[in-house]
Amino acid sequence: MIRTIRREILTIALWSIAGISAFSAGLLIWGVWHDEWSGYNASTKTAISDGSCNIAVVPIVGDIIPYAGADHDGSGNEVPPSTNADDVLTTLRAAGNDQNILGVFVRIDSNGGSPVASEIIANGFKHASLPLVALIRETGTSGAYLAATGAKTIIASPFSDIGSIGMTMSYLENTAKNTKDGLRLVSLSSGKYKDYGSPDKPLTAEERVLLERDLKIYHEQFVKEVAENRNLPVEQVAKLADGSSMPGTLALENKLIDALGDQETVRAWFAEQLKLSQEEVVFCE
Repeated sequence: MIRTIRREILTIALWSIAGISAFSAGLLIWGVWHDEWSGYNASTKTAISDGSCNIAVVPIVGDIIPYAGADHDGSGNEVPPSTNADDVLTTLRAAGNDQNILGVFVRIDSNGGSPVASEIIANGFKHASLPLVALIRETGTSGAYLAATGAKTIIASPFSDIGSIGMTMSYLENTAKNTKDGLRLVSLSSGKYKDYGSPDKPLTAEERVLLERDLKIYHEQFVKEVAENRNLPVEQVAKLADGSSMPGTLALENKLIDALGDQETVRAWFAEQLKLSQEEVVFCE
């Protein structure tokens, strides 16, 4: 009788242990699933700092493009480096959520690209929650310069190429080549101007008027945003906005940048802003 009772108690205990183990395993599996789908794991995986660095580095290189995949040619061929506006914003958010990150260092080597993507990046820099400085190393022209103007401070090498404030819609017309190759465009459009700007047909005088109208609007907006971001009179920026670029030394004279220098100048800027020694300023790269 006693043995039977003991055996029953042991059985109950074993089943209890098994049940607790199964429950614990279930909680663990649910927790992993919940973290993955709720975005918790994503937030921890995108941490910028490894614990030893405290300044996030955001590179702006090559063509500035509006979204992921815009730099692929569809043939699987290797394409030059580029900067995706959405990736830049993602990095800025990750830096703001990383308690170890104290500032953002934007490093620019770009001739620009999409004006919309450049504007998105500039606005992202303007609304960054951390101190942010841009360094133009080799080139910061056109859309890349527009992006840089969103930074609180712009530093550039005296040998850099800066500015090129302006817009272009130039393209290569293929009509003569197509005629030589025996090709002829068959135009089937629902509107008179639907296919204007096509490289496979001559540009009419009316179509040129439309494109030049748009260029003027885009140009004036470009000038306006640079003037606002740099706290300069629109008239002053308009005089510089002839599409030409200039060395860093001349850009400083024209107030397009704030200082001449290099990465160590950036380190000194952060040290002053954050009240740290320069040795304590460590870039995450």
